Amino acid sequence: MPLFDVFWTMLLFFLWIVWFWLLITVFADIFRSDDLSGWGKAGWTIFAVVLPYLGVLIYLIARGRSMQDRQRRQAYDMDQATRAYIREAAGSGSGSGSTTDELARLAQLHDTGALTDEEYNQQKSRLLAF
Repeated sequence: MPLFDVFWTMLLFFLWIVWFWLLITVFADIFRSDDLSGWGKAGWTIFAVVLPYLGVLIYLIARGRSMQDRQRRQAYDMDQATRAYIREAAGSGSGSGSTTDELARLAQLHDTGALTDEEYNQQKSRLLAF
């Protein structure tokens, strides 16, 4: 097998993989989209299935920017959910009295005069917010 044939085969295989990756990404975005109605999703899906190259290309041109926004929003939502889970897991691991203990420590510092009324209220509201 000549070297050019190997190169050509590898290039076609790579483009085939990229095509399927792009197709899956477009279909995932079609069904993830909140701003499309059911008919809109069905229309884009039919268009991408019947005329795949043209359908995917037009979808990327028409909705490429909103694809990026939806992906960014989903990543942000997942990050926030992960952070909330970590906060919850870390808070529950130290026992339910951790907030109570912290409030008692703040009250003691306030009573001894180490914290002003304003600082005490700020710290207390910060603790109670979680």
